[in-house]
Amino acid sequence: MFSETRNKYYVGITTEATENRLKKHNESIYGKNSFTSTVNDWSVVLDLEVDSIEIARKMESYIKKMKSRKFIEKIVFDVNERNVFINKFLNH
Repeated sequence: MFSETRNKYYVGITTEATENRLKKHNESIYGKNSFTSTVNDWSVVLDLEVDSIEIARKMESYIKKMKSRKFIEKIVFDVNERNVFINKFLNH
């Protein structure tokens, strides 16, 4: 997700419908101290569906460990980079 107001990305996983999850973040359902609670303009910039929660967790963890806006933007905006990233997890 991306917030124009904060100019920040948020990376997370869910087993529920993406639109439901987005609505919860924008309504601060996760508490006033959560990363997403300070603004309500989050939008989905990338939604990857994978076969298992385990793969989703590994992908999320990898992105967060990179600590790189540049990396996030590569997989969001560059289809080739996105496919390389996805294949890294699907071929294990």
